[in-house]
Amino acid sequence: MAERAQYEELARQFSAFGAVKREMGRALPPDCPSGSAAVLTLLGRHGDMRMSRLAELLSVDMSVTSRHVAHVAERGWIERSPDPADKRSRILRLTPSGRSTLDELSRRSAYLLAQRLSDWSDDEVGQLIQLMTRLRASFDDCTRTPANT
Repeated sequence: MAERAQYEELARQFSAFGAVKREMGRALPPDCPSGSAAVLTLLGRHGDMRMSRLAELLSVDMSVTSRHVAHVAERGWIERSPDPADKRSRILRLTPSGRSTLDELSRRSAYLLAQRLSDWSDDEVGQLIQLMTRLRASFDDCTRTPANT
């Protein structure tokens, strides 16, 4: 197990990582804020889903999810249709325009990362992906409570 000082430094690095996220956000089109991009990304990755599932994946409350969904629906990037299993619920799905927007978001993000990581080797980028994937898996169960310190 790592030393406490290493975890403290890791926490500082996470805090500083906000600058990276902000720069990636600035690469988004003006009509697609980060919440909307997250909705498109999750629908692209997981396919059609109910709003409740989307809120779960976003780790935000339903009112926030509703605002994001309304924004992307107004732009024609998703459609909301009745859930055949429960007429009170809606199924969200990407439209062709939404898929095109998602492709543009992906292209912009990849371009920015390629620019910023141009001096990294393929192995280093691969290691970063592997470690970030493992880190995310360690946090997947958001219902766990942190141990007392």
